[in-house]
Amino acid sequence: MEEMVSGSSIEGGEGPSAPGGEKGEIVIVGTAHVSEKSVQEVRQAIEDLRPDVVAVELCRGRYRALRGEEETGEIQIKEILSGGKLYLLLVQWFLAYVQKKIGSDLGVKPGSEMIAAIEAAEAAGARVALVDRDIAVTIQRFWTSMSFLEKAKLVFSMIPAAFGKGEDIDIDKVTEEDVVSAIIEEFREVSPRAAEVLIDERDAYIARNLIRLARTGRVLAVVGAGHREGIARYLDHPERIPPMEEMASPARRRRISAPKVFGALLMLLVLVTIGAVLIAGIDSARILAALKIWFLVNGALSALGVILARGHPLSALTAFMIAWLTSLNPLMAAGWFAGIVEAWKRKPTMADMKKLAEAETFKEMMAIPLFRVILVAALANLGSVAGTVLGAYLILRMAGVSPEDLVGGVL
Repeated sequence: MEEMVSGSSIEGGEGPSAPGGEKGEIVIVGTAHVSEKSVQEVRQAIEDLRPDVVAVELCRGRYRALRGEEETGEIQIKEILSGGKLYLLLVQWFLAYVQKKIGSDLGVKPGSEMIAAIEAAEAAGARVALVDRDIAVTIQRFWTSMSFLEKAKLVFSMIPAAFGKGEDIDIDKVTEEDVVSAIIEEFREVSPRAAEVLIDERDAYIARNLIRLARTGRVLAVVGAGHREGIARYLDHPERIPPMEEMASPARRRRISAPKVFGALLMLLVLVTIGAVLIAGIDSARILAALKIWFLVNGALSALGVILARGHPLSALTAFMIAWLTSLNPLMAAGWFAGIVEAWKRKPTMADMKKLAEAETFKEMMAIPLFRVILVAALANLGSVAGTVLGAYLILRMAGVSPEDLVGGVL
């Protein structure tokens, strides 16, 4: 359900009925989120149309972030560090950071056209409606829909943009239909399901909200250029719009996913290593040496992850001491413990969410306690995974077992 900026909601209604400025008209303005030209176009469109409602491609969370409003409540570090939520947050922040960097290079704050639309609507006496799906739901559905390889491609493709590398962008062309369509089609080739979640589902979600709003008067919708064509198609064929409940719910996690398979393979690697050592019949001194390798390699690489994240020494020590044990238990993670210690030392607050939304450089993000906690946990986990693989390899070599032959025999 769309929200009014004041917090009240709009009841559902029939679709748009008549064009030409009458009640039920819906006009869509496509924008580039980092374009000064789009800011001017939005203001002009509101002045010319004088709509009853200005609908913006924002949810409550993104609206609060653009407005710089403080988050309230206590931050739940344990909940954030559990499962795959920390990687989800990192990707969400990284995507926002890349957009802000592009906007900074162009001298425009991302989302400026949305704020301009809200301000112009308020000045014209029009109501403002937030018609986009909750960003947390969109990112969760987006991330869950992607395969492991697609996620890896996404992360690696964002790294050059984060450091200002890559192709130059002609923002004036970003709002042109043919250019936008080409970009979307290219995205669909990389990850069809992710494109459906990020683009098609939101097109349908926004279109349904616009149809409801159209009952109350003329509606001007301010959306990213990539959504304009899709929303228009759904407005022409509202019967194709899925139920709101289906689009607004977090995606169900797959029973068998790449992380679970990877975790099972790591556990299998550990069990095979232990079995190979026992079958080899090595003496107690070499068994003790194998345990030392396991402890040191796992601990060292997990602690290295904390160090790379510039975590507190106690967090690094925690990762070093616990990684050997967590690598034996798929229900535990070294990063969870390291992150808890990092949170204890840095004491992140809900205000960090606002700071992250405003950070324009990676250095600024690193200075925010919450971001540092999440990064420490993520890199400690990655270090522990690397330590498990390397430790198993070294132990098998010490036991006189060829890892290559062993893998070939298992497969």
